[in-house]
Order: sequence, then C-alpha cells, then structure tokens
Amino acid sequence: MKPFKGLKIIFFLFLSSLFLNSCGGKFPGADARKYPEDPKLRVAKNLEEGRGFRLSDSMSKTRSGVFEFASSNELWRASLDTIDFMPLASVNYSGGIIITDWYSTDQTSNESIKISIRFLTNEIRSDALDIKVFNKKCLTQSNCVVSEKQGDINTELKTKILKTAAFYATQKNSKPYKNDSQGKY
Repeated sequence: MKPFKGLKIIFFLFLSSLFLNSCGGKFPGADARKYPEDPKLRVAKNLEEGRGFRLSDSMSKTRSGVFEFASSNELWRASLDTIDFMPLASVNYSGGIIITDWYSTDQTSNESIKISIRFLTNEIRSDALDIKVFNKKCLTQSNCVVSEKQGDINTELKTKILKTAAFYATQKNSKPYKNDSQGKY
C-alpha cells in the first residue's frame, strides 16, 4: 500500500507544478493586458473569438441547432409529396437523398421504375435537384434489364417539385389574414 500512496503523491505534485507553471504566460491568452478588466466584456470577447461557450445557450430550448427539420425544407416536402404514391426504399434527410422502391402500375406488368432524388442545395432553383429515373424490364423473374431513363419524365418531375416547393415557400412567407373585432388589420 505504501508504494501506491507514494505514486499518488508524486502524481499530485506533478499536476500541481503543471498548473502553477501555466500561470507564467507561456500559453496563448495568458497576457492580461490584452483583455478587458470587466468580466462581462472579457466573456463577450472570448465568445466572439470562439474561445468559449455559454452553458445557458446550449441548454436553451428555444434555440435551434444548425440542422433544420425536414418539414421546414420546401424542396424536401415537395419531393415527398410528388412521389407519395411510390413506396420508399431509402430516405435520408441529412444525406439529402430519397430513393423509391421499384414501382409498377399493375401486378401483371413486366416493367417498373425507380426514382432517385439527390438534393444539391436547399434553395429552390433549377439546379437544386439531381433526379434519376431507372427503368426495369423483365422477361422472367430472374431475367431483368435495368437502365437509366432519359427524357421527359426527369424534366416533368423536376418541374413539378420546383413548382410545389415554390408554392410552399410562398405559403410559409405569407402572413395569415387576421381580423379583430374593431375592423383593424
């Protein structure tokens, strides 16, 4: 037990000397002349320079993080609404991708499609989406050919999604009509 106790004392002395030596100004920010005397100003300067954080800010329930909810992103909502008839295989909001499962209009058809929508930006603009439509034609259950479908369907999907997203954005930005009892708006 004695050697272990001696090891604790040595460790304590080492930590103490480390803390005492750190007050000598060898580390950045140790020069008191560079900082205001008022603690509130000092805290504000440190936060402005990114050297600290406020616990009250991180615990606040009203402050949101960097990420938005998917329901507040008009492009995301419009995309899901446009392809809502199709079964979804993979949906990843943080990765910015929606992939549907193979879809066919009837059970007897030997042809089905799959749609992949990649979000390149959250802004509603023509280059915000990368849409790919895949076509699968099967002669038998195990004999299928998959190819990327080019043409009108990609353009139609993109146009429909962008128009719907623009509509959602105008709905979000418009003020609801309020009428009080005195006729003031």
